[in-house]
Amino acid sequence: MANLSSGSSKNSSLTRRRFLQRSSLATAAGLAVPFPAMAAGLQAAALPQSSGKPTDAPPPVTRILADWVVRCNRSDVPDAARKEAVRSIVNFVAVTLGGSNEDAVDTALAALVPLSHPSGNFLFGRAERLDPLRAALVSGISSHVLDFDDTDLRTIVHPAGSVAAALFAICQMHPMSGADFLHAFIVGVEIECRLGRAIYPSHYDMGWHITGTCGAFGAAAACAKALNFNAHQTEMAFGIAATEAAGLQITFGSMSKSLNVGRGAENGMLAALFAAKGFTGTEGSIEGKYGYVYATSRQHDYLALTEGLNEHFEISHNTYKPFACGIVIHPVIDAMLQLRSADRLTPADVRSITIRGNPLLLQLTGKKEPKVGLEGKFSVYHSAAVALVRGYAGPAEYTDEAVNDPKVVALRRLVSLRVDPSVRSDEAFVTVTTVDGRTLDKHVEHAIGSLERPLTDSDLNEKYRQLCKNILPESQSEDLLARVWKLESAGDAAELPRLGAKKTAAEGSRRIS
Repeated sequence: MANLSSGSSKNSSLTRRRFLQRSSLATAAGLAVPFPAMAAGLQAAALPQSSGKPTDAPPPVTRILADWVVRCNRSDVPDAARKEAVRSIVNFVAVTLGGSNEDAVDTALAALVPLSHPSGNFLFGRAERLDPLRAALVSGISSHVLDFDDTDLRTIVHPAGSVAAALFAICQMHPMSGADFLHAFIVGVEIECRLGRAIYPSHYDMGWHITGTCGAFGAAAACAKALNFNAHQTEMAFGIAATEAAGLQITFGSMSKSLNVGRGAENGMLAALFAAKGFTGTEGSIEGKYGYVYATSRQHDYLALTEGLNEHFEISHNTYKPFACGIVIHPVIDAMLQLRSADRLTPADVRSITIRGNPLLLQLTGKKEPKVGLEGKFSVYHSAAVALVRGYAGPAEYTDEAVNDPKVVALRRLVSLRVDPSVRSDEAFVTVTTVDGRTLDKHVEHAIGSLERPLTDSDLNEKYRQLCKNILPESQSEDLLARVWKLESAGDAAELPRLGAKKTAAEGSRRIS
């Protein structure tokens, strides 16, 4: 990675020539080489600065990505990547339905419904209707409020949230097939996760919520693909998204954390709708001086944006949470549940619990005394305790009641944390000392739900069914689940949010389909 302030060091930003030589775009099937923007970039790279030294200007990644968004065809995507994309949508629908009755969604709708028309977009798990932009916003909030969503473990981006929320809104105003929806989703996730890898970990360390920020670019790319943009329109959408993209980690533990994901969806969709009408952004908004990378990270890696583009797809790395909390806590919960099962450990047995884990545990989940359920999702102390007390870490373990349960509070005060940079973010070492002097150790090398120990299709179905209880009637819920799995063959993607919405009193028993 290159430090943005050290343009003359040997680790400085790649020149266009070196970048393009190493980029797989030079050989990717179906992509003309070089693109016009690439040719111009190569010529510009040869021009000396006034000092006589070669320029360290970054490669034209915004244009390269815009060209790729336009040129990527459904046939370019391997079957395995498309299957993972369907799994991602299954998980998205599950967590969006599961979050649809949360206080954050109720509060957002109380503010927005008076501003919307009753014949607007359908929402998963709700009877209210909203205009498309606000539907994208609320769907993004609903998908993330439980912190039960998907994760790219290399960047801690939650890929589906902003991208799928925007697409489920735009497909209700711009009809598209399920296959086109799925392809636009794959394209959006590709841009989102590649940008995340280009600026992680610096971006995250500066306090940005990477899902909300990169999600705006992913949503813009997905909508650009769905709306059949040309490369110029797509680059303008990126330029507009760049000046909108935001989201801060200080929101963690409040409703505004899920707002970041909702705004990512809304911002990306708005960027595309503006660009479609000729509203302009800035060319080179990602790599330009004072552009997105410059403004939001101290280190970057431009190769992450294009290396292997159209050869492998970021959606293939997606994972799905088995626990409803910050992803870095999952190996700790996994360890506590194993100790509870294998060693028949109970809270009464515990004298102390010592956790050795990645520094992100303290940075993101170091809340020792959470007061409300949303704060509990970012407390490794609460999570370790509640897993042992209740035997799980689902939504019910992160309510206001759960974080104030006297048994959980007493046990979490026996938990201590030691950070170790050599421990991976999906790994943890847990040591329990018992009141009778025993020492119980558990090393979780890869948490359940990781790429090494992924949730199966059956696991995702069970997760969906648990989250849909008391949200939709069983017959409606099962019909929706079956249709999501068959998304790629659907004639109209908008049938999913129509079927996933609650029936209003006026609709009575009329079937939504």
